[in-house]
Amino acid sequence: MITVEHISKSFRVARRNAGFAQAVRALFNRRYETIRALDDISFTIGDGEMVGYIGPNGAGKSSTIKILSGILTPDSGSCVINGRVPWKERKAHVKEIGVVFGQRSQLWWDVPVIDSFELLKDIYSVEPARYRRNLEEMTELLALSEILKTPARQLSLGQRMRCEIAASLLHSPKLLFLDEPTIGLDAVSKIAVRNFILEINRSHQTTVILTTHDMQDIEALTSRILLIGKGRILLDGTLADMKKQFRGLRRVELDYTGVLQELPDGIRPVSIQSAQGAKGQSHAVLEVDTERIPVSQVIAYLSSHVELRDISAANVSIDETVARLYRAYQI
Repeated sequence: MITVEHISKSFRVARRNAGFAQAVRALFNRRYETIRALDDISFTIGDGEMVGYIGPNGAGKSSTIKILSGILTPDSGSCVINGRVPWKERKAHVKEIGVVFGQRSQLWWDVPVIDSFELLKDIYSVEPARYRRNLEEMTELLALSEILKTPARQLSLGQRMRCEIAASLLHSPKLLFLDEPTIGLDAVSKIAVRNFILEINRSHQTTVILTTHDMQDIEALTSRILLIGKGRILLDGTLADMKKQFRGLRRVELDYTGVLQELPDGIRPVSIQSAQGAKGQSHAVLEVDTERIPVSQVIAYLSSHVELRDISAANVSIDETVARLYRAYQI
């Protein structure tokens, strides 16, 4: 169980203008600006939950994760994870958490992966029997048997990320932090990593907190979303709750010949690629507010003004939905 109550965290950041003269002046008269990374945030996460923690860059996601993992001490507020305060009982706390950073490695670069695993076993004081059991499970589920004896520097990005996830779970943590776990991965590797995370959550009831800008990861893995912006929790609910805010929007794509004239209310052009030449085929992407104008009327209007070659209508994508939330909350 994770309980966060009224956590706040600020940082003092040095500021100066460009140039040598400004650099010299800053040696004697440095100016600081206070950045409020977290501003009175509160939430509770139950055992075995899969939570997506999303927000734009600089929203406060990393500061939250660092406090939850015991790296940072907040200015005010309280945080209790499995009965412990992370920054006060850090040694005991880290034995029950796993962390995967998509752009940082916990594998030693020049030694075989299995050597890194053995060292992590000693660092976390994992019993030999449990270590062997976990290693066998990770090797099978993540298909690691052919790469365990390979140095980390010789692995592809997808292979390394699978090893990073395995390394974070060798000590059977109750809580797993995933920061961009599929960044840069191809489609096959992404699906493999997502399926593994789902299986670990299902079979071991591991609590997972996922921070990512890949909304397909959020859609595939999480049942609950925390949206943070400017250091404050702005939304706490399910993906369906988030989509409900824009349930009336549809995206219509069409190929056509002719000239698309002024559009009626309720239709917003997203992009229009006009044809080159009189007989060329144009392409347009339109956003339709179905609460103001039904899709059937949109199609009827378009077919009466241009010659339609192809047309399709779909819900607004999850990426566009999140982008709209950011704009709605001005973050």
